[in-house]
Amino acid sequence: MSDKTVENSNKNEKIVQLLTEQKAKLFRREYLDLHVHEQAQIFSDLDQTLRGRVYRYLSANEVGDMFDAIEEEPEDVVKYFKEMPVQYAAKVIDEMYTDNAVDILAYAQNKDLTHYLLALPEERSAEIRELLHYEDKTAGALMTTEYVDIFADQDISSAIQDIRAEAADAELIYYAYVVSDDNELIGVVTLRDLLTNPEETQITEIMTDSVISVPVDEDQAEVARKVRDYNFVALPVIDYANKLVGIINVDDVIDVIDEENAGEYSGLAGVDTQETPENPFQASLKRLPWLIILLVMGMSTTTLIDHYEALISQASILAVFVSLITGTAGNAGTQSLAVAIRGLSNSEEDRRSGIKTILSELTTGLFAGLVTGLAVLLLVGIWKHNFILGFVIGISMATAITVATVAGSIIPLVMDKIGVDPAVASGPFISTLSDLTSVLIYFNIAHQFLNFFLNT
Repeated sequence: MSDKTVENSNKNEKIVQLLTEQKAKLFRREYLDLHVHEQAQIFSDLDQTLRGRVYRYLSANEVGDMFDAIEEEPEDVVKYFKEMPVQYAAKVIDEMYTDNAVDILAYAQNKDLTHYLLALPEERSAEIRELLHYEDKTAGALMTTEYVDIFADQDISSAIQDIRAEAADAELIYYAYVVSDDNELIGVVTLRDLLTNPEETQITEIMTDSVISVPVDEDQAEVARKVRDYNFVALPVIDYANKLVGIINVDDVIDVIDEENAGEYSGLAGVDTQETPENPFQASLKRLPWLIILLVMGMSTTTLIDHYEALISQASILAVFVSLITGTAGNAGTQSLAVAIRGLSNSEEDRRSGIKTILSELTTGLFAGLVTGLAVLLLVGIWKHNFILGFVIGISMATAITVATVAGSIIPLVMDKIGVDPAVASGPFISTLSDLTSVLIYFNIAHQFLNFFLNT
């Protein structure tokens, strides 16, 4: 353990001890000396009694700043508001950035939400109510309304004065969005533009009028792609009349990327990778539905193998290579599946057509199957001194890999067309399908050459 880690651990223990001993002044000095991220980490580990003391010792402004940095899930954070007096909770909410507050309040019970909103200033309450109406996982749900806007007919000197006035409440001041009198988004200037040009320069002379923006109903994955593609620190959000209604900051986009990636891992694995329940029985109950479904689907493969029992009884050596062929084909199918799902996550202009994807994977599958099949032919032929058997295993392997690779590219495309999330259903489906097709291919080819390798 590094010296820095030990130092931080000791400091955290000291802060908790001061809180336990109810030494308010010393606690405030030590706690507020930390970065808000470190404050949030300590706060998340406290029990309800100690959290209650935090609310007494810190102002709503200080708690609000810390809540902006808290990394717990919003549905878990909302319970902290219930521990506070309503007026204090409302002040904490008022001090938070709007987008962070809305994320948490979306999980509040209707009765509690009503109390908080009634205790907030009227303008702030109306702002939060409006944002709560946006559909989850859209630009509207991600955005904050704390941005800096200026007018086109201003000069730089006047614009900087307005920015200074708004800076304390704005979440980001690097971009100043240029709006018309009716709040229509018409341009954007950066802080660099404002600081590197003469003060008498008109905003219209330095602003960029081809502004990249997103509508309020844009899917969060598309928002993340735009921020990534254009390397933005923030992205403006507009309504259907091109009026500026908010901005999305890059820190929220990072959260979206993490969420989207976790969702894909969860879907492919059939388990929620973001949840880490302490109770193993709860974890088992959440995983069992997928396992039972896969068990039932897997029975179809077992039934198919049973159908070829007579063939296996004639040449028991065939049973040795079943798992080798199904496993390798399944791996090839999963690789193709990952490529196809990744392709579907691209923007429309960057996405390849379905036909091109399938043809590309078909070529890949043929080449990979040919090389793998040839390797297996040689290995089995040398190992068992039976190159006819090696040929059967090799040609079965090559065919199974090709079929699984093509299936891995087709399944996500079909699911995407019918409106099913490919990442959620494709993983379990491709595993079972590749097993079925591999067994079918293997035993049918083996049946055709049975007499040849039995007599060698």
